[in-house]
Amino acid sequence: MISIIRSSDRGSANFGWLDSKHTFSFGNYYNSRQMGFGNLRVINEDRVQPAKGFGTHGHRDMEIISYVISGALEHKDSMGNGSIIQVGDVQRMTAGTGVQHSEFNHSKTDTVHFLQIWILPERAALEPGYEQKHFSNDAKKNGLCLIGSRTGREGSVTIHQDVDLYAAVIDPGVNVSHTLAPERSAWLQVVRGDITLNGAELSAGDGASIKTAGELKVRAGITAEVLLFDMPGHS
Repeated sequence: MISIIRSSDRGSANFGWLDSKHTFSFGNYYNSRQMGFGNLRVINEDRVQPAKGFGTHGHRDMEIISYVISGALEHKDSMGNGSIIQVGDVQRMTAGTGVQHSEFNHSKTDTVHFLQIWILPERAALEPGYEQKHFSNDAKKNGLCLIGSRTGREGSVTIHQDVDLYAAVIDPGVNVSHTLAPERSAWLQVVRGDITLNGAELSAGDGASIKTAGELKVRAGITAEVLLFDMPGHS
């Protein structure tokens, strides 16, 4: 079974410096039917104006992943990390027992466009941690590239939860497939472009939950980029 959340049906918040779209309930946006999917709690699509950003604030007991679509995001945290997250980079921050961090648009002229993803960790009170790795378009071209996993296998970032996170950049007319095992479920997020998922049409910003085991077939209409979360099944 595939259920789709259209881009236009997401929650939204616009503060001038930040334009954010919420796939699931977040901040002042509440939808009792969209509280997350399994351990996937937040997918926010954020656009931050030049030299603006999120001042220092705290998080606990969450795996936070940043995926930059365009521009560059500047990060600083209470663990002593300071970095620039660019296109192709995947950042994972384990909030655990508590971290403070800030995120700003690194550019004074261009908007930064990124996805902020929160995943509930396998247990509370983990030691805070940070990881950042780069995955080129060539690595993601016309195939699913593992960018996050519980064990950090295949060079992926380590996510403290039973989830495999894949990214793909797909040329027009190309098919990419993934077999969803029994007792597993999946979430597919369209980052850009247009695709069909087992025949269902999706566009940038759309997301789809999949609860039935079997082959998932993704075909790009125009050049498309997608994220796929493979997670434990749930009712």
